[in-house]
Amino acid sequence: MSTALEASKESLLAELTAEHRRLDEQVQSLERRRSLTPAEQAEVSRLKKQKLLTKDRIARLA
Repeated sequence: MSTALEASKESLLAELTAEHRRLDEQVQSLERRRSLTPAEQAEVSRLKKQKLLTKDRIARLA
């Protein structure tokens, strides 16, 4: 694998890892609330799906 390709892969991996961490923080922030509105529950569900998709992309790259 070329050095440029490796650097690009590492950069993308770092971006995805940061995105996964950000999504996790958002989920945790919402779940710490005493109760969630239906809209907030839907947002948690959306964030968890996005987090899983991001994790899958990380796994494919690693």
